[in-house]
Amino acid sequence: MATIKEGDTVKVHYTGKVSDGTVFDSSKEREPLEFTVGEGKLIPGFEKAVVGMNPGDTTTVSIPTEEAYGEKRDDMVVDVERNQIPDDIDPEVGQQLQIQQKDGGAIPVVITNVTDDTVKLDANHPLAGQELTFEIEVVEVK
Repeated sequence: MATIKEGDTVKVHYTGKVSDGTVFDSSKEREPLEFTVGEGKLIPGFEKAVVGMNPGDTTTVSIPTEEAYGEKRDDMVVDVERNQIPDDIDPEVGQQLQIQQKDGGAIPVVITNVTDDTVKLDANHPLAGQELTFEIEVVEVK
């Protein structure tokens, strides 16, 4: 059997939950997630969880905030003048927008507060500040 190590490409099914048990994502109804261990394209705790597993193995792992999406950062929350929001957008709490950066890249943000004069934008990942639990099943190791 091929025990997973860094550099291996693996396929897994997973279900991710927040601390109250609410499922935030699952691959069960679609193709398994394929990734190469150690490339850093997934949260560190998820990659660490599969190392040492074999095809057919399952595990449930709790991933602390610092190995998931990190703590919420106050410097990722900004108030912008309402007149800086495009006229075709009627800002509402919970609405998702993208801010264009000077280099052309886009940053996803969520509106967390709206007043007559300002709109508060939060660029933290929606799961920042939370411990996550993943149920993982190894489907294949390449």
